[in-house]
Amino acid sequence: MHLEYFVPILGKNITQLARTVPEVDINEQTLNDDAGDPAAHGTGHQPALTGCPWHDVNEMLQAAGLRPTRQRMALGWLLFGKGARHLTAEMLYEEATLAKVPVSLATVYNTLNQLTDAGLLRQVSVDGTKTYFDTNVTAHHHFYLENNHELVDIPDPHLVLNRMPDVPEGYEIARVDMVVRLRKKR
Repeated sequence: MHLEYFVPILGKNITQLARTVPEVDINEQTLNDDAGDPAAHGTGHQPALTGCPWHDVNEMLQAAGLRPTRQRMALGWLLFGKGARHLTAEMLYEEATLAKVPVSLATVYNTLNQLTDAGLLRQVSVDGTKTYFDTNVTAHHHFYLENNHELVDIPDPHLVLNRMPDVPEGYEIARVDMVVRLRKKR
């Protein structure tokens, strides 16, 4: 990908950017090249994160067994370069458009689902109609602010359900997502 695509994101000029971003081999393959190859997943190494978003996204993708294509690198840069956050596919698509990253909404959805399957994102559904993608994949719960359609982490890490339901035979609980809906007092 051309470095010019990332200048609006970084707020740096090209000369500064060239000094801070290492060369990364990004091939011209399509987004779904390795989607159907289960052997490609989970074969990576532990990422060696440096604080450089470009390098860290590359390492995260490779550690998850995903090829660092242009689309994945650009979307990963937008997703993970700003810390822990909650985004819908439409929100990420809008950010990509503003950053002049040439991707379709379908590519955004595919990439978000692939990153979720690889364990790099956590999917949180609200009302069954809106899905957020959370860059914080640790076990935690959320407030949903109804008035402005925003998902926020609940800061209490010790919040637990008092009693779990009995699970049908042959099943186990994969995870529990608690979303507490909030609205402004009237």
